[in-house]
Amino acid sequence: MRLLPAGQSVSLDMTSLLLAAPWFVLSILVRLFVRFPSPLPPASADVTLPVSVIVPSRNEALNIVACLESITASTYPEFDIVVVDDRSDDETAVLARSVAKGGARRLLVLDGEELPEGWLGKPWACAQGARHASGQLLLFTDADTTHTPDLLGKAVAGLLEDDADLLTLSGRQLMESFWERLVQPHIFLMMLIRFPNFEQTARNDRWRDAIANGQFLLFRRSAYDRIGRHEAVRDEVVEDLALAQHVKRAGLALRIRSAEDDLATRMYRSLPELVAGWSKNIVTGGLQSFPRAVRPLVAPASFIGGIALWIVAPLVLIVAGVQSVIGVERALGANWVVWAGCAYTASSGLWVWFSRRMRVAGWYGLLYPVAAVVGSWIFLRSWMRGSNVEWKGRAYRVPPVSERA
Repeated sequence: MRLLPAGQSVSLDMTSLLLAAPWFVLSILVRLFVRFPSPLPPASADVTLPVSVIVPSRNEALNIVACLESITASTYPEFDIVVVDDRSDDETAVLARSVAKGGARRLLVLDGEELPEGWLGKPWACAQGARHASGQLLLFTDADTTHTPDLLGKAVAGLLEDDADLLTLSGRQLMESFWERLVQPHIFLMMLIRFPNFEQTARNDRWRDAIANGQFLLFRRSAYDRIGRHEAVRDEVVEDLALAQHVKRAGLALRIRSAEDDLATRMYRSLPELVAGWSKNIVTGGLQSFPRAVRPLVAPASFIGGIALWIVAPLVLIVAGVQSVIGVERALGANWVVWAGCAYTASSGLWVWFSRRMRVAGWYGLLYPVAAVVGSWIFLRSWMRGSNVEWKGRAYRVPPVSERA
């Protein structure tokens, strides 16, 4: 198939290379400057601070047993588990109560109270769990996570080694379907481009740079009480980020470590779940890390920038190919096709690398334009919904991010 009309040169002239330079530069910079958090230290047999593990759960019948069985198998000597069933429509509570407490001092399953006015579901479930927790340390973890037996001990050792008030972990994302393997790396690389060094970002003094993974938040109880508990983030869609920002604003220590071999999460199981899940918080979370004055520009700039970076060049190649097949006389000029080919090549190299880094077959990276289209739709959907949030059968209207600090 001929992409260029007969007689047109395909030489890599300087104009084409200069136009493609930003894609090569971005690919190189990401590889050079992205830094992943350092791993957790080994667990210490001398550390026995009591830990309460709080698991907020709503409609988690597919995940709750695996999650709880992994936590109850922990080798840590002093921990209990509080599960809060947030008025599930499925068998979450029944299944949770079927799990033996294993090594835990107790496994308490609470029937969640009615959602109060002004609260979102997850913060409310976490707040209820914290009220029934007895530990000196509080671990908030999601019901779609699984933990190795050593994880809790390693996390406590990491919190003490870093002298942290809040320790959050970067775990491994489980991706078993085509759409998960295609879209999830795209979302996470965008986060890394925003914060290329999670560990350094967590340690700096700028509270807007706070980052956290709500799948694993280990607090000192004293720090949790000091920042106002979950009451302080009761109407936050991205409550984990908001909690981390409160920690920094209070002058407390936020730290992040890697636990890819010890903590695993399967966030979503299908394309509709991916779209619904990320739509609820992807724009909100992004805006929360920017000052109020520039927030009106962030969403449009991000949307247009994403299309320009990841969609335009592949689209040029597709149009050129179609024109060649159907015999259109005025095909795209050689310079544009060469530019598009160079930009796609540079971008593919970046996406293949990151797909492998997330333990996905590298060829998914070659399909990054499809992931970019889905990601752009998710972003646009989240942006257009504004303050209207839907998740797990509930609809909320939350204060606009533009009105927050």
